[in-house]
Amino acid sequence: MAALAAVTRSLGQHCVKRSKFSIVSQNIASHNYRFQTLRTLILEPSLSQSVKLHRLSDCDSGIVEVNLDRPEAKNAIGNDMLRGLRRVFEDIGQDSSARVVMISSSVPKVFCAGADLKERKKMTANEVHSYVNYLRSTFSLIEELQIPTIAVIEGAALGGGLEMALSCDLRICGENALLGLPETGLAIIPGAGGTQRLPRLVGKSIAKELIFTGRKIGGRDAMSIGLANYCVPCGEAHLKALEIAREINQKGPIAIRMAKRAINEGIERDMVSALDLEEECYEQLLDTKDRLEGLAAFAEKRKPRYNGE
Repeated sequence: MAALAAVTRSLGQHCVKRSKFSIVSQNIASHNYRFQTLRTLILEPSLSQSVKLHRLSDCDSGIVEVNLDRPEAKNAIGNDMLRGLRRVFEDIGQDSSARVVMISSSVPKVFCAGADLKERKKMTANEVHSYVNYLRSTFSLIEELQIPTIAVIEGAALGGGLEMALSCDLRICGENALLGLPETGLAIIPGAGGTQRLPRLVGKSIAKELIFTGRKIGGRDAMSIGLANYCVPCGEAHLKALEIAREINQKGPIAIRMAKRAINEGIERDMVSALDLEEECYEQLLDTKDRLEGLAAFAEKRKPRYNGE
């Protein structure tokens, strides 16, 4: 209890003065991150016991974490887990208070092993087709969320697990991360977005090599080719992702949504129409209270207080 009280006091200091976060996070890491959010964690049920939704509160209100928890199958995505993922992300998409999402795993040394091949073996061809379509549309749902999404990868992210991470805006890896799309070794292809999202991130040539060979790469290699935004020491990916989520959470929420829309939709357009889209997104911010608050905070040399209005 004394250790927990000490951690709680450290968290309270973070809420008062965020600039101390780097020092606080190092101290907390030595105890175990689970204590860090114990005071502020709200656990919500989903349709699946293997997918858990956490909404942080207090100074971290607006940060949402989706936790994968199917240790007996290394977080392999079976039908039950897929339904849980779908339900959770549909709920997040309808939640106006959510500002940033983290997807992480509570299973040591694994983010997600991909599709549940034991279930797959019992499926008919039609059932496999329906499953893959539902998986693909669920990952598209993640990609289309208006708020930023961060994949927290410690250990293996293979097949559908990597495809889920590819549907996120950012990917934070531990040095022990192992990423790959091994589907061609099973005489199939990545069918939940892998053949489309991977080349958009790393380029056609590298994507073709990784998919044709099924080669797995580590966290540092993933960062070097642009697949991961950061590679940090083992066990620190969650802390780094939380640090980034907190930075995003301080910014104007409407501006973040408009920035994401401008980037995601604009990259698929020619430059002229992309710049028209940027103008459209900018115009939607001109009459917001948050824009005026940002100017006032700058003039008064204080931190802005954004309400998403």
